[in-house]
Amino acid sequence: MGQLVVIEGLDGAGKRTLADRLSGELQRRGATVARIAFPRYDDDVHAELARDALYGRLGDLSESVHGMAVLFALDRRAAADPLRELVARHEVVLCDRYVASNAAYGAARLHEDATGDFVSWVRELEIGRFGLPVPEIQLLLRVPVTLAASRAAGRAEADPGRAADAFESDCGLQQRCAAVYDQLAACSWLGPWVQLDATDAPGGVIDRLLTR
Repeated sequence: MGQLVVIEGLDGAGKRTLADRLSGELQRRGATVARIAFPRYDDDVHAELARDALYGRLGDLSESVHGMAVLFALDRRAAADPLRELVARHEVVLCDRYVASNAAYGAARLHEDATGDFVSWVRELEIGRFGLPVPEIQLLLRVPVTLAASRAAGRAEADPGRAADAFESDCGLQQRCAAVYDQLAACSWLGPWVQLDATDAPGGVIDRLLTR
């Protein structure tokens, strides 16, 4: 049975780059690795609807914090069985965003912190009701909000089809979300967390994964 390892952080934090580094080094050391990323905008209708809402194509749906959270949660619910299969077949499954993203962004939109009702509601919905697998470890990639915003803007400029959505373009939201992420990590929400920054070598994390 493998380990579900989640990478969390702001838009533009460098989660995909970290996943590339971890995957390459784990495979170099002989571990079998699989990857998945949420939201699955091109593979699940719930995620597709969430994307449409974020770009203002579904009326006022994006204004509903709980409505958007349910769409993101349903995307993961649809992937629950394939995710379990990946965990069963590989030593490490790297997941770019997971349940904590829903908790952090929704709480930030409501101006709540990690002890608020919304975070508890997300946990009950996704873990309690939907029965999603609980991660073995969550990696919080911390970067300054201004740097993350700059990277997200650069990505949008380089790819005309990747314009910043309503969440990515809201600097205040990103700042509040970073604070909620820090709180989730501090209280070990859903299990252990490791905090990293862009300059950290992944070796220590890999050693920890391979010795569990």
